Amino acid sequence: MSPKARPDEAGLERSLRPRRLSEYIGQERVKDSLDIFIRATKGRGEPLDHVLLYGPPGLGKTTLATIIAVEMGVSIRITSGPAIERQGDLVSILTNLKAGDVLFIDEIHRLNRVVEEVLYSAMEDYAVDIILGKGPSARTMRINLPPFTLVGATTRLALLSGPLRDRFGAVLRLDFYDLDAMEEIVRRSAAVLGVPMSSEGALAVARRSRGTPRVANRLLKRVRDFAEVRGAGSITPVLATEALEMLEIDPLGLDDIDRRILRSIVDKFGGGPVGIETLSAAISEETDTIMDVYEPYLIQLGFLQRTARGRVATRGAYEHLGIVPPGLAGQASLFDAV
Repeated sequence: MSPKARPDEAGLERSLRPRRLSEYIGQERVKDSLDIFIRATKGRGEPLDHVLLYGPPGLGKTTLATIIAVEMGVSIRITSGPAIERQGDLVSILTNLKAGDVLFIDEIHRLNRVVEEVLYSAMEDYAVDIILGKGPSARTMRINLPPFTLVGATTRLALLSGPLRDRFGAVLRLDFYDLDAMEEIVRRSAAVLGVPMSSEGALAVARRSRGTPRVANRLLKRVRDFAEVRGAGSITPVLATEALEMLEIDPLGLDDIDRRILRSIVDKFGGGPVGIETLSAAISEETDTIMDVYEPYLIQLGFLQRTARGRVATRGAYEHLGIVPPGLAGQASLFDAV
């Protein structure tokens, strides 16, 4: 249920990605903004201004970057922050771009600060300065770049430095998808994969997809496998529910780790508050994984609160786990007695 991409899913994701804004489902505010920006810049014959996309993983930031390139009629170069280790790596990428091309940097918040400084002049002046030689004989040479569009993606906007963030002309947030959009995404993916699926079957998968297209496509693959082995190949609501229950995914899309997080807070720490490091040790998961992968959806559901003192389980979390909240324990006993 992790919305982070896995290496074995690259081929599937590429085949299921929409190619045009008109094919992209959901994120209406972001789509409308990009549509206006793209039409205006194409009308002026200019490259699109730099765009920063942020939000939880798996919501379509890479897909949108690809769509921007297609809509602008240019090529796209895809890389990631951790992959650019030295200034020379970035300069090599920049100097190989053609006029109007899109450079997509995923996890841009993980760029080395020294490397990041090269982007400042590249984004503003379409030029980079490199130092030749060492010591007193060293000199600076400026390399002019063709106008290009940088599309950055991040799940941690707060970790992006101010100077870099301010150089983006458009900063757009992607939110979790609503149920209607998720159902439409599941139906579209099933059609692309050639899997027969009823509307009720698509709804059953959509409900458990955590508002994340990447998770929906992953669940669809597993339900398709179940349908081919246990059914006639067609995904019905009953078959979809059986498959997802076998995967221990509940009706709200929570998996075993989600429930471990909530139960740990409730059972071991009295409902909280508990620090993220302590919670990480209690369930044997990395803190970054909890913060980036699991917490956003639990907070979205209203099951978890972040406070200055730590994480706190809400009343909704107790009810979902079938546990009486502490403040109502006495009342529950009284009602049971009656």
